[in-house]
Amino acid sequence: MTSAFAHAPDSVQANAATGATPADAAGAVRHRLVELRTGQLHITAEPGRVPLHRLLGFASRINSKRGFLLVSKVLGKHYPVSPRTMAWSYRALARSLLAGNDFSAPSLWIGMAETATGLGYGVFEAAYALGVRDALFMQTTRYHLAGGDRLEFTEDHSHATDFFLYYPGHEKDRTKFLGARQLVLIDDEISTGATFARLITAYHAVNPRLEKVIIVSLVNFASPEHRHRLEASAGIPVQWVNLLAGQLRFEPVDANPEQFRDQTINVAGNGLCKRDLLAWPGRLGMDRPVRFSDLNIAGLLAFLPDGADSRPILVLGTGECNPPAYLLGRALERLGYRVTVQATTRSPIFPEGAIKSRLRFTDNYQDDIDNFLYNVNPGDFRLIVFCHETPLVPGNTPDGLDFVGLIKQLNAVSVQFSCQDNNHNAEFHFYRP
Repeated sequence: MTSAFAHAPDSVQANAATGATPADAAGAVRHRLVELRTGQLHITAEPGRVPLHRLLGFASRINSKRGFLLVSKVLGKHYPVSPRTMAWSYRALARSLLAGNDFSAPSLWIGMAETATGLGYGVFEAAYALGVRDALFMQTTRYHLAGGDRLEFTEDHSHATDFFLYYPGHEKDRTKFLGARQLVLIDDEISTGATFARLITAYHAVNPRLEKVIIVSLVNFASPEHRHRLEASAGIPVQWVNLLAGQLRFEPVDANPEQFRDQTINVAGNGLCKRDLLAWPGRLGMDRPVRFSDLNIAGLLAFLPDGADSRPILVLGTGECNPPAYLLGRALERLGYRVTVQATTRSPIFPEGAIKSRLRFTDNYQDDIDNFLYNVNPGDFRLIVFCHETPLVPGNTPDGLDFVGLIKQLNAVSVQFSCQDNNHNAEFHFYRP
């Protein structure tokens, strides 16, 4: 088995065999102790081109299985991030994983729901721009799609543990899915690699021709023992690519862990098929990035307040549907506007550390599941835009805030994403409820 660590951001390439860079030789291992209400987080970061404090903040999960959260400063999920910074991370990871790897044979690229669906798509899009073809991008999902084959696996530490990887909808994509020679798995952070190990096992069982796995992440804190265990279970070569690597150890407080579980939160949903609600094509396979006309963005500019305003536009994604928010934000940024991007999430987190504020509402997928929006102060933004794939249907929440109510509370513009399935031509539809 071989493992390669790529620490090099953007223009600096890490050695494909060792991950060494000139800065590594002179650098020193960095240790950090983070005090959280749920316990103490001990982090050891290997020397690299990107300092730990530039990549991560920290917070406490409301979760009895895992008490800490690594809050990415480049992901655009729990914390507002510029599209330029997000694009940099996508290019850096894509360039690192392409160095020394041959992608002439079919490959399957998977972004992990919900947090890394945007990251997964962004890395795939960056690799496509660098010349990768004969590749298929997909994302895992928590939603049920009736009438399709799927792989099922669990993420034990997650707030909602069950995940699905559906077979592609088109026959040519299904052939690539079942015959890929390289599997690229993309997540924002790796603590043990156990979820990936289960997914690799499930996928390898339906594709015995798989030759190699490449695990891509912003940060990788899996221990040498965890890495070796995953590589041994995979049975084929595994390569690791990341911006920062190290190890972490969490010491929970000496208390009943149930005090860190929010018993009021629903994670199961109603189990109904969501096919008619899901416009983002990543769940059923994409062989190229989505495309849309910049002329389509002009419809949003009519909602901008009059007068000079130096505050940024905030573009929000929802849950698993993160990429459209990045695409819209990037288009606005290219037009000269200041923009930040982030997304809602199902994960319940204590407001502390890197999490300064929390809004709670029920989802827009007709499950009436609690979702959250963190670190958003409406007064900080010139305009707030909510990118979503679902129709604006009021939730069944007489005593709480639903998704439509959240848009109104933030005085935000609704942007519904749609996509033609045959060629991935996308459109944005703007409306203020």
